[in-house]
Amino acid sequence: MFVASHEFVTAAESQTKALGYSAMARVFTPHPIQDRTDAEMIAYADAAFDQIISQVTAGDLDPR
Repeated sequence: MFVASHEFVTAAESQTKALGYSAMARVFTPHPIQDRTDAEMIAYADAAFDQIISQVTAGDLDPR
């Protein structure tokens, strides 16, 4: 399971497929993040939290 910003959706799909992990769980956040304030980053994390927990606890430990 990984987290990345929306800018990397296509790259993430290509990379996980190339590595044999096309079913890898992923959560995408708004982009860009490098110039966000602390408050904005906390809001991004809060918005993604439930989805991240859901993916991490889904039970399938081998996403191939």
